[in-house]
Amino acid sequence: MTAGSAVENLARGDAIRIEQLDVRYGTHLAVDAVDLHFAPGEVVAIIGPNGSGKSTLLGTISGLIRPSRGRVEVLGRPPRAVRRRVAHVLQTTIANEAVPLTVLETVRMGCYGRLGAFLPLTADDRSAVDDAVERLRIGDLRHRQLLELSGGQRQRVYVAQALAQRADVLLLDEPITGLDLVTQETITEVIASERARGVAVVLTTHDVGTAQLADVTVLMATRVVAAGPPAEVLTPEHLATAYGGHVHVLDDGTVVLDESHHHDHRHHDQL
Repeated sequence: MTAGSAVENLARGDAIRIEQLDVRYGTHLAVDAVDLHFAPGEVVAIIGPNGSGKSTLLGTISGLIRPSRGRVEVLGRPPRAVRRRVAHVLQTTIANEAVPLTVLETVRMGCYGRLGAFLPLTADDRSAVDDAVERLRIGDLRHRQLLELSGGQRQRVYVAQALAQRADVLLLDEPITGLDLVTQETITEVIASERARGVAVVLTTHDVGTAQLADVTVLMATRVVAAGPPAEVLTPEHLATAYGGHVHVLDDGTVVLDESHHHDHRHHDQL
């Protein structure tokens, strides 16, 4: 999934196009010379060790982070010009104790990009909210406050908020890492259904099993180590390059990434 020429990419109608992207934080180079393109209806898994640039890459796609060099286009335009069409669920979202919001109020906020915060929801908006609540299995929680919820329940609320936005690009930063099984299953079902709807879904992960089940896998280590079909990307050789040799292949073929600051990534979620 490396980028072709700009003209070729535009003709194909890529959902996301990234060309020669660098991102620096002061003197630190977080993303280096990245070239990628993704199509509508593709599920893309970005995998790599901590500090490899995964979250930074998502931030440039959503417009939260400005490139230091290069170009990012989403739906043929700069990210900040299409923010309403891009939903971004951050890895860590802290509920504000000073503003106690209910689950329903939080999901409704997904419509504010279209309406503004002070206009009433339309019938279509209410339908989008109800659909998102049902798909994330949080109907029984709709009147509870976010602060009362478990981590998995809260993550489902934030994904529901993203679905209520009815975006064309869905960005999920570590959407299921360390969460309960119900949340993992629910979110992976949503990813599959959004793919079927033609939405480009880009997620970050530390789990090889999750990355194997995406349409496209991008292995990051500041630069792109490899990108393309998972079977071609998630090889022991490529993983050893990205993870500094801390890769083990078990007798059954399972690849285990030995990161001292992370748990053992052996479970296989289904996208």
